[in-house]
Amino acid sequence: MNEQLKLSLFGLLLGGAACLGTVNPTFAQSTALTPQDSALKIYRAAATKINDLVHTKLDVRFDYGKRYLYGKAWITLKPHFYPTDSLTLDAKGMDIKEVAIEVNGKNVPLKYEYDNMQLFIKLNKTYTPNEKYTVFVSYTAKPNELKVKGSAAISDAKGLYFINPDGTEPNKPTQIWTQGETESSSVWFPTIDKTNQKTTEEISMTVEKKYVTLSNGKLISQKNNADGTRTDTWKMDLPHAPYLFMMAVGEYAIVKDTWRGKEVNYYLEKPYEKYAKAIFGNTPEMLTFYSKILDYEYPWVKYSQITARDYVSGAMENTTATLHGDFMQKTDRELLDNNNHNETVVAHELFHHWFGDLATAKSWSNLTVNESFADYSEYLWLEYKYGKDAADEHLLEGANQYMQMAKYSGDKDLVRFHYADKEDMFDQITYQKGGSILHMLRNAVGDSAFFRSLNAYLKANSFKATEAHQLRLAFEEVTGRDMNWFFNQWYFGQGMPELDISYKYAPGKVTVLLQQIQKDDKIWQLPMAIDVYVNGNKTRHNVFMQNKIDSFTFQVAAKPDLVNVDAEKVLLAKRDDHRDFSTFAYQYAHAPLYLDRRYAIEEAVDLQTTNPEALKLLQAALGDKYAGLRQLAVDKLKFNNETVRNATIAAVVKIAKEDKNSLTKAAAIRKLGSLKDKQYIPLFEAATKDPSYGVEGAAVEALAELDIDKAYSIAKTLQQDSKGKLINSITQIYAKKGNEADLNFIATKFDETSGQDKLNAAFDYLGFLANLNNTPAVIKGVDQIQAMTVQFKNAMVNRYISNWMEQIANNKSEAGKRLSGTQQQDLLKQAEYMNQKAKEIKNGEAND
Repeated sequence: MNEQLKLSLFGLLLGGAACLGTVNPTFAQSTALTPQDSALKIYRAAATKINDLVHTKLDVRFDYGKRYLYGKAWITLKPHFYPTDSLTLDAKGMDIKEVAIEVNGKNVPLKYEYDNMQLFIKLNKTYTPNEKYTVFVSYTAKPNELKVKGSAAISDAKGLYFINPDGTEPNKPTQIWTQGETESSSVWFPTIDKTNQKTTEEISMTVEKKYVTLSNGKLISQKNNADGTRTDTWKMDLPHAPYLFMMAVGEYAIVKDTWRGKEVNYYLEKPYEKYAKAIFGNTPEMLTFYSKILDYEYPWVKYSQITARDYVSGAMENTTATLHGDFMQKTDRELLDNNNHNETVVAHELFHHWFGDLATAKSWSNLTVNESFADYSEYLWLEYKYGKDAADEHLLEGANQYMQMAKYSGDKDLVRFHYADKEDMFDQITYQKGGSILHMLRNAVGDSAFFRSLNAYLKANSFKATEAHQLRLAFEEVTGRDMNWFFNQWYFGQGMPELDISYKYAPGKVTVLLQQIQKDDKIWQLPMAIDVYVNGNKTRHNVFMQNKIDSFTFQVAAKPDLVNVDAEKVLLAKRDDHRDFSTFAYQYAHAPLYLDRRYAIEEAVDLQTTNPEALKLLQAALGDKYAGLRQLAVDKLKFNNETVRNATIAAVVKIAKEDKNSLTKAAAIRKLGSLKDKQYIPLFEAATKDPSYGVEGAAVEALAELDIDKAYSIAKTLQQDSKGKLINSITQIYAKKGNEADLNFIATKFDETSGQDKLNAAFDYLGFLANLNNTPAVIKGVDQIQAMTVQFKNAMVNRYISNWMEQIANNKSEAGKRLSGTQQQDLLKQAEYMNQKAKEIKNGEAND
C-alpha cells in the first residue's frame, strides 16, 4: 500500500505545507491517542490458526443498481495442527443464502450461525490435519450497507466499490474495484481474513461485454453468455494472503508490455492510453533491477497495473495486479512536474511483490516487513536510475515527515504489539522511519551483506507469514554477527538519538566529542564514518558510538579543513554540529553527498546578508549539479537585500530562462516575480508558453503581481489546457479578479482534480468563494469541498479546511453587517451556511 500517498495523509498534508503554512501542533495532537486508551493495553498477537486456507474459488456477478455482488464461493481448507469440527469465516455485512460441504461431488447442508461479521460453521465431522475439505457458500455482498472504519492511509474499508454505477455522473467512468487491506476482502467474499493465511485462487467474473476485467494471476478463459454478458476466469496458482485478492472492472485501454516472457500490462482510461509508456514504461526495467539486486527473480506469473477512480488510498500491491489511484494518469506535460513521484509509486508497489506478497507480515504488528521495505525500494530505484542525489533527497523528505509526526503526535515502536486499531500501523513510523532504518542497516553491514541477507530472508520465508525477528535471523546468518543491538533499538524501541557534536584541535591531533542529549535515558549504539580533510586529502575513520558521551581522537598532519561526522549521512538523528561556517563552505565544495551540500546551503541561508562566504556558497549552489539543490538555493535567497540580489540575480534569471528542470525553473520565476519588476514581463510572458504546467503557472502568477489584467487574459487562454499546478495558479488569479463568470471553470476543475492537487485546489476554491457574493454558487462550492473531506477522512485536513471556512464566514458576516437589503441577506446566509458546514467537517460528521 503506497503511503503517500502509502503517504498517509499526514505526509500528504506536509506535502501541501506551502499552501497550508506551518503545521499547528494543536491540530496534530487532536488525532493522537492518549496513554490511558484501554485499547493500547491489548496485546495484538498474530491470529491463531485453527484452519488453513488452501484454495479459494469464486463465481461473482454484479448488480449495479443495488450495488450488490452475488457470489458463490468454494473454499478448500484443512486443520492447521489440531483436529477440528468447526470453521469460522470472516464475512462482513452479507446475506448468507446457503452453506454446505462437498461430499462425493454433492453439497451437503451445514449448520451455521452468522452475526453479520463472521460465519460460524459446524462441519459434518471432525477433520484431521491430513484431510482437506471444501465448504460452499452462496451469498450476497452489500458493501454500501456496511458501516466500517478506515484509516489515514486507507480512508475506507468497504472492500468492494461501485463507481458511478448508474452512469449519472458526467465525465466519470463506471468502474468496479476492490481494496482488501487491511481486512476488507471479507466484505466481498467469505474467507479467513488474516495476513498469516495463504491460498491459491480462481475467480470468475460475469460482466457486460463492453468491460474489461483484471484479477490476480492469469486470464485462463473468456466465455460469452446467452444474455449478452461475458464471464472471465482468472487463476492464481501460487498462494498469497486474502487481503491481496483483487478485482477490477471497467472500460479500460490495455497497453501491453513484456518482461522475460511474462505479461506486463497497463490498464488506463482510454484518453490516457497514449501516455501509458510514459507513466508505467520503466516497469520492465524495475523488474530486472529488483530481481538482480535481490538475486530472486520476480516470482509471479504476470504483472499488471490499473488505475481506479475515487480510490481510497494511494496504490495497492494486489498480487500480480496493482491498483493505483487515478492520480497516476498524467499527460506528458504533467509528468514534467512530477519529480519522479509516479515512478516511486510504481517502484513501491512492485517491490511489495517480494516484501509483502511473497513473504508476508504475520500480523499488522509486524507491518514493517511489508511497508518499510516498499518505502526503501523507492530509494533503491532512484539511486539506480537517477543517482544518489535524487535518492538522498527522497529519503530526507521521508525522514522529515516522520520527525514532524513524532514531534506532534508522539513516537512509537516500529514493531508494535499494542495499538488502538490495526489501521494505526499505517503511519510515518512504519513507512518513512522504517525506510530510513533499512538504509542505516544497509550501511552497518555493507551492500553485499545487505542484499545477500534480503535474499536469505526471502528464500526462507517465501509463501509464508513472517516477522521482524526472522529478518534479524537472516542478517545474522549472512553476517555472522549478533544483530540484536540494532533491532532492539530501532525495531523494538522508539525514538531516535539527538547528537551534540563538538571538536578540539591540538597540534598533531583532532578530537571529536559526541554527546547524546535526547531526554530519555536510552543510549543508542551508532556506527558511523568520520572523514577528516587535511590539506585537500580525506581520511576515513569508522567508529562506533556506544556511550552517552564518546570522544574519538585522530592523528593529523595539520589543522583539518573539515571533520565530517556521519560522513555517509545515514544516521536518523537530530544533530547540533558546533563548527565554524568556513568548514561548511569547505564541505559544500569538497564533500560529495547531497546532504553534505544541502546542510552547507542551509547554514549559508541565515548568514547570506552578513557573511560574504555564505553568499558565495549560495551563488555556487545556484549552479549545483542537482536540480533540487538549485531550487533550494533559489527559494532561500533573500531578494529584499540589495547585496544578495545583485550577487545572484543574473544566475536566477538564467535558471528562469534555461534550467532543464521544470520545478527549479518555476522556483526562479516565482523568485523574480517577488521583485514586481516590469523589466521581467517579457520573460514571464515567454514562460507562459513553456511545456511545463508548473512553469506556466509560476509565470502567470508573477505577471499577476505586475499586471492583473494581462495575467487574467493569459489565464483565460491557458485554461483550455490546464492541469496540476497551473489550475491552482489560474484559480488564484480568478479569485483576485472576482469575476463570477469564472466559477464554472473552478468548480469543474476541482471535481476533476485528485490527490495532493485536490487538497491545494480546495484552498484555492475557498479563496475564490471568499470574494464571491452568489449564494447558490457558494453553497455548491462548500458542498463540493465538504465532499472532499469525506474522501480524505483526515482530522488535520478537516481542521484546516473548517478553520479557514469559519474565517471566510466571519468576514462575510462582517461585510454583510455593513450592507443592507438583499446583499446583506445573501452574505449573512452564506456565512451561516459556511459556519454550519465548517462545524460538520470539524466534528467529522461529513465522514459518516
